[in-house]
Amino acid sequence: MTGAHSPLAGRTVLMSGGSRGIGLAIALRAARDGANIALLAKTGTPDPRLPGTVHTAVDEMEAAGGKALGIVGDVRDAADVERAVRSTVERFGGIDVVVNNASAISLHNPGALPLKRYDLMMDINVRGTFLLSSLALPHLRESPHAHVLTLSPPLNPDRRWLREHAPYTVSKYGMTMLTLGMAEEHRGSAFSANCLWPATTIVTAATLGLGDEEETVRTSRTPQIMADAAYEILTRPAGHTTGQTFVDEDILREAGVRDFDGYRAAPGSAEPMRKDIFL
Repeated sequence: MTGAHSPLAGRTVLMSGGSRGIGLAIALRAARDGANIALLAKTGTPDPRLPGTVHTAVDEMEAAGGKALGIVGDVRDAADVERAVRSTVERFGGIDVVVNNASAISLHNPGALPLKRYDLMMDINVRGTFLLSSLALPHLRESPHAHVLTLSPPLNPDRRWLREHAPYTVSKYGMTMLTLGMAEEHRGSAFSANCLWPATTIVTAATLGLGDEEETVRTSRTPQIMADAAYEILTRPAGHTTGQTFVDEDILREAGVRDFDGYRAAPGSAEPMRKDIFL
């Protein structure tokens, strides 16, 4: 359904990742408005360890009411990102929104973290955000609805995040700083660049792989809370709100949400939610 109550109808979103988890939830929420969604993701064929591919995501988005384009590629590769931007513009005529969703995580410190994992985090998280945002910028500047949304945390000076997992912290804060830099560069224009982070842990393939799966489900929320928060940000007028590092609960409270129980991954669980890192 599109129209006055579907502010993203006809707008084009280019996202890194999105075959599953938070990215897919954000894409589906935009698709329900009738948005055009282009996904750049590596999963072109099924992985027995993980559900979903670029192609199944496209099917879900089109079933939700949007138009979708799946692009199999690596956000670390400049040629793949150039192809994704070009294909999106050729298919949909421009780019209104970039969502920097793709991310890698490893919660180890120097001495315990293999160089290969360090490079992976820096390349996907920081280089990927830089590449996708940079190559899409000429098209965003032509849009009256330009938004960049990066899934990265507030810059928290508490040194515990350096003590506990400095490499991952560097990579996620790098995403945030790049996004805030774009906001300042374009401040005063019809261009918004913001970050979004969950108040609690979210059940995804990545978080389930970090520890006790049953406990994670009992103390976490579904990706839908991030999708609803992202929608609230992306439907604001471009340039109206920029340079912010939002937390999902806060943005939804501003929108009038008071009951968050519906977002629980384990409905009816009485266990306290597990606070996410960096907060």
